Amino acid sequence: MKVGGFLNSSLTRVSNPYEQTVVQKTADETKETNKQEELTTSQKSLIARLQATDQAVRKHEAAHIAAGGGVIRSGANFIYQEGPDKKQYAVGGEVSIDTSTEATPEETIPKMQLIKTAALAPSDPSSTDYQVASTATMLEMQARLELSLQLKEELANKNVSQYANNENSESKFSIYA
Repeated sequence: MKVGGFLNSSLTRVSNPYEQTVVQKTADETKETNKQEELTTSQKSLIARLQATDQAVRKHEAAHIAAGGGVIRSGANFIYQEGPDKKQYAVGGEVSIDTSTEATPEETIPKMQLIKTAALAPSDPSSTDYQVASTATMLEMQARLELSLQLKEELANKNVSQYANNENSESKFSIYA
């Protein structure tokens, strides 16, 4: 806007409504740059470590989710730490996994195998990941034992009923006659 024959720099032109936003954004970027320059070397180093940790934690939890399929109850929940730059960085996380057994051993076995796969999916499993995988292994073994006992009982009942009814009990003596 022209005022008294010269441009008044404290006013913005009405003809370009976006110019004020751009100027303000540039000022914010300048402030951000000044904040970065005000950080000490140790603070910058801490920020770099926090960024690396944040990236590793997010990758770790994403591996659980990608491998977990139907046993994942929810997305990742993160624990955050504020850095010297006032930004939040993930320093820990968890993914909720359904570790309950199914109605039958035949359903429980593949579920526990999937849980083990999900728990050990990251390249650097945590102690909790190993505990979950161990629990899944134990539940899988129990389901296998239960299944084998069921099969053993079915086979025993089948054999007993077969011999009790003399089914398939042809005399083998006829071959010697």
